[in-house]
Amino acid sequence: MFGRRKERGGAVTRTSGQDIELANSHEAKGDGVHKHHHPRFNHNGHKVTRGIHPDGESGRKGVHPHHFVRISARSTSKISMIVNVLWPFVPAAIAVRYARPEAHVWIFALNYIAMVPSANLIGFAGQELARKLPKVFGVLLETFLGGVVEIVLFMVLLHKNNDDPTSDSYNNFIPVIRAAILGSILANVLLCLGFCFFAGGLKRDEQEFDAAISEVGSGLLMTAGFGLMIPAAFFTSLSGSTSVDLSDRVLTISRVTSVILFVAFLLYTWFQMRTHHSIYDAVLEKDEARDHDRDKDLKKDKLTLTECILALVIAVTCVCLHAVYLVEQIEYIVEEKGVSDSFMGLILVPLVEKAAEHLTAVDEAWDNQMNFALAHVLGATIQTALFNGPLVVIVGWGLQKAMDLNFEIFNAVILILAVIVAGNFLRDGKSNYLEGALCILIYIIIAVASFKYPNPHEGSASTSEPSPATGEHGAGVAGGEKLRFLR
Repeated sequence: MFGRRKERGGAVTRTSGQDIELANSHEAKGDGVHKHHHPRFNHNGHKVTRGIHPDGESGRKGVHPHHFVRISARSTSKISMIVNVLWPFVPAAIAVRYARPEAHVWIFALNYIAMVPSANLIGFAGQELARKLPKVFGVLLETFLGGVVEIVLFMVLLHKNNDDPTSDSYNNFIPVIRAAILGSILANVLLCLGFCFFAGGLKRDEQEFDAAISEVGSGLLMTAGFGLMIPAAFFTSLSGSTSVDLSDRVLTISRVTSVILFVAFLLYTWFQMRTHHSIYDAVLEKDEARDHDRDKDLKKDKLTLTECILALVIAVTCVCLHAVYLVEQIEYIVEEKGVSDSFMGLILVPLVEKAAEHLTAVDEAWDNQMNFALAHVLGATIQTALFNGPLVVIVGWGLQKAMDLNFEIFNAVILILAVIVAGNFLRDGKSNYLEGALCILIYIIIAVASFKYPNPHEGSASTSEPSPATGEHGAGVAGGEKLRFLR
């Protein structure tokens, strides 16, 4: 199982002739006084280390290479274990990058595939680490680690961006970043949520989930969507009716909006971790009781704290390398192979960066843990909208790069409609496979439309990027040549 697990009850069993107190980090009542009970031994008979949750106790310390490889290869589900078969692509992708630097398509394809097992290891190590921590904090940390791939990709794209039209290394990746921000949200609220509903609905007539998870999540999504669309609405409404250069104003609005959304993310995190954590604890505990494979999951061997950190270091290093090599080939793929910026940002980039989170959530839904699944789906979406997206704008501000939130109107409309659709499906607190299938079909329609969506030509009214021929925003250019990575 991917979600955080916690043993309930205070029963005592006997293993190897000794009494083993089962995991129970909740309050034990005695003589009318509430006391925190920390068991000496967990369900597997392992002595619990101080500060480690019993469910995450491995019974070992340090790094044991054999156990580390065996446990990591086994992963947490059959799907994740199958994904680990892709690990040979990791060294192959790195080798081809240096041995055949002219093989652009092969480098892109191999590094794209290699990102999947690397992201999967981040998800697995994050889950193993989350087991050792308090429930709500563990889920939040696991969700944040799942977004590391996205943050790395955004930062690499931003670093490689050179929007000086007079430079020989001119590469405007900002439209790709903007599309990837929205694509990440779409992949979560349509594709991942759809697969969760569909997978869980295959074994049951319907599944139920708590309003504490769905209502807060859908409300924040609507707020984030509204905030992200303001700069685009401002530019679109004024671009044809004024001669004033709007680019600086849109950039300022985007930066202020990003700071405000960042504050909203901090408030949301505080809400979950401090003031209302007991509500989420109760909801997630109820989900654990419905887990059909809980006993089997608790008996699995676990990574030590040191091994979790080592796995994260290895996985993040691989992700950074593949992200750099991947981004280097985007210009060739877009210009020479005719892949549109919209399809690259909305579909291709989000699919690989969200692979680990999607596997986690779908596995939880399959095991009837819909609250855990929604916590990962909505949590990852909110992190992208309120943290990752604003973060890349703020970092671009510091690097003097014109990273704004002036989304293409096509992308903006799709985002708002997707948030509305997801909110309607979450409203009744129930799901079934039909709702899941509809979400997936909508995502496929968006993928087809974005694949056919052309890259605008220089001088188009829809662009606010600097023209390489004039250096001005929105200026017309004779010849109608394609502007690199422009909306």
